Amino acid sequence: MAAASATAIHRNQVDLSDFINWSGIECLNQNFSHTFTNALSQTCRDNDSLLLESDADEQILMYIPFNQVIKLHSLVIKGPEEEGPRTVKLFSNKENMGFGNVNDYPPSDTIVLSPDNLTGKPEVVKYVKFQNVRSLTIFIEDNQSGADTTKVQKIALYGTTVETTDMKGLKKIEDH
Repeated sequence: MAAASATAIHRNQVDLSDFINWSGIECLNQNFSHTFTNALSQTCRDNDSLLLESDADEQILMYIPFNQVIKLHSLVIKGPEEEGPRTVKLFSNKENMGFGNVNDYPPSDTIVLSPDNLTGKPEVVKYVKFQNVRSLTIFIEDNQSGADTTKVQKIALYGTTVETTDMKGLKKIEDH
């Protein structure tokens, strides 16, 4: 279970949506009238009428690749009291996951959300498990009330980028 909710995002943390590789995101079991982008995109996620909704059952599996390595500190998941997510499993750098194999891997962190958590309060993740993240998989296992579908109004990721060396910019030192 993740550490207690933070009262605010730490001042050194930034919204990581600018570092998402938007062409690579995937969401399994989404209702195509209420898609993943509605909850994740900065331009949509603060409009409560735009949301992500599951399709066939309450589970949703989301894959978020980043265009550079990040450190994930916390996330905000906002949803309605009854249909909002309850058990959320986070996987760092796990690709090609589906509903058939999601339980084959131990999650990097598991967050159990209460209805109070769904109001937009940040949840701090196990920071040491998210230090070198190239992609994040989020598995919503169930919702608050056992409803047929899960609804998510907002997903916001907060953290920092990892400073990396641009190897192309290095020049060979010539012998004198």
